Amino acid sequence: MLDAICSTKPYQQINGEAVPTQVVKSRLLKVGYEHIQYVFFSLDRSTSKVKNIRQYMLTVLYNAPATINQFYDAEVRHDMYWGKDIPDG
Repeated sequence: MLDAICSTKPYQQINGEAVPTQVVKSRLLKVGYEHIQYVFFSLDRSTSKVKNIRQYMLTVLYNAPATINQFYDAEVRHDMYWGKDIPDG
């Protein structure tokens, strides 16, 4: 994250696309503790092999502020759905 925030390049590669460094910097500065927890939780559940971990982490952290709410909403909906099928007592 620090490399991306301090970069003097005009653009950075995020998910295979050139994104202005100022946009990347702005988004990364919004990343907080809860986003990092979310990223680690997601990485722990992932079974995909990552070829370029630096680029992968930059992309995941860049997307974290935009995807965290949808992820946890889906988790809650999933848990609530399966909770209905559990018999009482």
